[in-house]
Amino acid sequence: MTDRTPVGLIAGAGRFPITFAEKARTLGLPVVCVGVADMADPTLAPVCTEFHWLRRMSLGFVLRSFRNGGVTRWTMAGKFHKHVLFRPWKWLRLLPDWRAARFWLRTRLDNKDDTLLLALIREFENEGMTCVSALDLCPELLVTAGVLTRRQPTSIEMADVRFGWTLAKEMGRLDVGQSVAVRERAVLAVEAIEGTDKCIVRAGELCGRAGFAVVKVAKPQQDMRFDVPTIGEQTIETMRAAGAKVLGIEAGKTILLDEAKTLALADRYGIAVVALTADEAGGPATT
Repeated sequence: MTDRTPVGLIAGAGRFPITFAEKARTLGLPVVCVGVADMADPTLAPVCTEFHWLRRMSLGFVLRSFRNGGVTRWTMAGKFHKHVLFRPWKWLRLLPDWRAARFWLRTRLDNKDDTLLLALIREFENEGMTCVSALDLCPELLVTAGVLTRRQPTSIEMADVRFGWTLAKEMGRLDVGQSVAVRERAVLAVEAIEGTDKCIVRAGELCGRAGFAVVKVAKPQQDMRFDVPTIGEQTIETMRAAGAKVLGIEAGKTILLDEAKTLALADRYGIAVVALTADEAGGPATT
């Protein structure tokens, strides 16, 4: 993203879209943002050059907003709550335009995340808009290897992290989820459509908040343009409430938001955070 032509941003929940827009503004890069209603943070609006709320499933609205803003490249950032696509009466709730309805009803092998997002990217490519990675602008958000907190994981905790790594990689390969919760080398919970936080909460309920490891990794086939594993202060708060004691993440493939604040919070709660490479974890690598 070295030139100064506008970049389009489809924003979901969380801090990542705000971090991206703030970095773009410091570099003088115009951002035309479409924020998904009930997901994107309203404080994102003043940070962007243009901001539009997406209040229904209107693919045409997104394309027009980008086209009118001079966008030829775009990106996605934030958490998108996919479960809304499977609620009863979804068509009345989402009110799709003809373009979105055609996109959704078009024949696909499945409705996994990668399938849907790659199909969406092709829709934009047909309109002359190229999808890029938000991390091209913010590579510093990717976590480096090492123990990131004052507390070192115990040998038992590291055994759980390494055990969980292989399982999480397999779940990622299947495009199910990217996180698992482990205690004493047994799986407590696996992330699916509900997201990491609810997976952690469920694990805490199942083990009586007795302490467990959370492992979050990139998919073996990870496309860095979307769905990159992300952690931040909310992750740590959820772990503390659920009784989790260690967080294992993948170095160079995981976004760490508000790094100083997130790690300070982990230190306050006595939660160990460790970032591993595939070699260190003894599991399969990301390609």
